[in-house]
Amino acid sequence: MLFGEGVVMRLLDKSNVLFTLQELGMDEGTYARFKGLIDRPHGIILVTGPTGSGKTTTLYAALNAIVGPDLKVLTVEDPVEYHLQGVNQIPVDQHVGMTFEKGLRAILRHDPDVVMIGEIRDLETARAAIQASLTGHLVLSTLHTNDSASAPMRLIDMGVEPYLVSSTLIGAMAQRLVRKICPKCRTEYQPQPGEAPPDFNLKPGEVLFRGAGCEHCRKSGYRRRCGLYELLVMNDALSQKIMSRASLPDIIGEAQKNGLKLLREDGWMKVRQGVTTVEEVLKCTAL
Repeated sequence: MLFGEGVVMRLLDKSNVLFTLQELGMDEGTYARFKGLIDRPHGIILVTGPTGSGKTTTLYAALNAIVGPDLKVLTVEDPVEYHLQGVNQIPVDQHVGMTFEKGLRAILRHDPDVVMIGEIRDLETARAAIQASLTGHLVLSTLHTNDSASAPMRLIDMGVEPYLVSSTLIGAMAQRLVRKICPKCRTEYQPQPGEAPPDFNLKPGEVLFRGAGCEHCRKSGYRRRCGLYELLVMNDALSQKIMSRASLPDIIGEAQKNGLKLLREDGWMKVRQGVTTVEEVLKCTAL
């Protein structure tokens, strides 16, 4: 840089990574639907969101929930961030030609039941994931999109045929991380009119929560984080929308008929439960 060097450090605490699905912050309905997806014998499940939104942690939790002596699980990751007991993990290495696409093609010869791909970055990897799903494997991966409904459209934009997306994708989950209110200094307060956005539907006299700040949370009012989740589960109507290249609002509308709860809605639910604050939800979600 102009006046020196800039450094970014990513600290991985291997002792605190293996959360269970219940510990991630999913509500009961989302957890039940997501658990139903990862218990299926084949199909593609995508977890979407920006960098640092906890996508890999969610995939690890999903693998932890299903791994066992009866299932052979293989992963291709860049890099392998954490070691999972009972899972065969392969690091991507561009210097020796081990890409996501080549790694995936190689591990399919090992007769896996479940395959995790660190990220679908290009058409070749997407096609390999589609092929793995079509040949009877459950494929889990991540994708960079802002919401769950954009996931199938992103695959189509990459060059995957719509009929292949609609026939293999079984679910897509968007997520964000928000800070949790510190349990040691959590206090009630009554927000003033205008403090919450209109879509929050603040009720007269409603009480919310925030952190006052203490030694436990270093005076921030927050300690630890949890996820906001938006799970889209495919059905016949959604498949038809994708086949016809419907617009994003049409896909979201159809998904809501099938039980889709938007990130913002999940956030407001956690605000009312006293898990996080209005400010945190506003910071990481959009209308």
